Amino acid sequence: MGSYSFRKEERLNREKHIQELFKRGSSFYSYPFKVLHLANPDQAAGHHEVLISVSVRNFKRAVDRNLIKRRIREAYRLNKAQLASTQKLMIAYIYTAKDIMPFDQIQDKLVKAIKRFDHHVEKS
Repeated sequence: MGSYSFRKEERLNREKHIQELFKRGSSFYSYPFKVLHLANPDQAAGHHEVLISVSVRNFKRAVDRNLIKRRIREAYRLNKAQLASTQKLMIAYIYTAKDIMPFDQIQDKLVKAIKRFDHHVEKS
């Protein structure tokens, strides 16, 4: 598969790991994302694992939440190569904006979060 894929193995879906990420993970805010990250305890992981979340409180209709999640997944898929870290991580992107942003804005904001994320990981 090409480097622009977003396979099932790259998704963070183990409940134990998600709980650990939210409990012990470091975070920073980069509008419209709250980004949590933690070193992946699974040593066999050859990639970062990502969780994308959109609040039901802010978007009542599932259609709107799914649209935003699709846009974030696509932006991450296209720009994950910029996330150059030797240590494999668990990452959660939580969308906190109150309105639906167009794809190009989401992509720009995600790239800024990734750049800030690299700086934040090196610091901690």
